[in-house]
Amino acid sequence: MGRASKVQNHDEAKRWLKEGKSYAWMVATYKEKYGIDTTPTYWAVYRNRNDLPLRITRDNDLIPWQVEEKHRWAYDLVMLRFEARRRAVANGDSNLKNLAEADANRLESWKKSLEEESAVVYYDPTTEDGFFLVPREDGDADIVRKIRRGDPAKPRRSDSASSTDI
Repeated sequence: MGRASKVQNHDEAKRWLKEGKSYAWMVATYKEKYGIDTTPTYWAVYRNRNDLPLRITRDNDLIPWQVEEKHRWAYDLVMLRFEARRRAVANGDSNLKNLAEADANRLESWKKSLEEESAVVYYDPTTEDGFFLVPREDGDADIVRKIRRGDPAKPRRSDSASSTDI
């Protein structure tokens, strides 16, 4: 038999998640209201187990690579995540919030530099930096260089098997 849930009121917890309360807020509120210690990961798992909409989006066109752990917070990857979120919201994904103004400004500045340099993002997991801006070529249809035969990057696993979130 499994462990008893720490959740004292499932309707309340689900409502908070649907309202977009942050996991940090939920951790603090649960400690204050119920005296129960939880973690952000606890609430992410709870969300998943209750089939509630994710707060992330996955865009295999913008991030087609399996990204090494050491590169997970590279600036170019963060910008690709922001762009994926911006596109998802623009396409009507109501589970996601708009980017914060500062993040939206950073994204626009980064995209402008890509355009000015006529560059795309390329990923090489065998290098220290991982991500590089490379000159745009005729085959580049978006802001990333797709994986080509012989590239060191591996294609991203399917969403159900992937642990890389945007």
